[in-house]
Amino acid sequence: MSSVPENAPNQDIVEVGAADLPVYCPGPKAPLWSQHPRIYIEVVKNRVARCQYCGTRYALREGEKAHGH
Repeated sequence: MSSVPENAPNQDIVEVGAADLPVYCPGPKAPLWSQHPRIYIEVVKNRVARCQYCGTRYALREGEKAHGH
C-alpha cells in the first residue's frame, strides 16, 4: 500500500528508457531540499509506477524493452 494519497496533485510523468534502468527516486538531478530515502521504482512490469514518498510518477517509454532486467 502506497503512502501517497490517490488524490495527490497530478504531476508530470517522468519517462524513462531501457538505458535508465533500474529507476530510482529521487533521481540524480533532484535538488538537495527534496531528497528522501532512495527507493527503486518498478516500471518494467506495469510500465508506470509512483514513488511512495513524493508521488512522482515514472513510465517506461512506449516501445522500450528492458534487456536483462
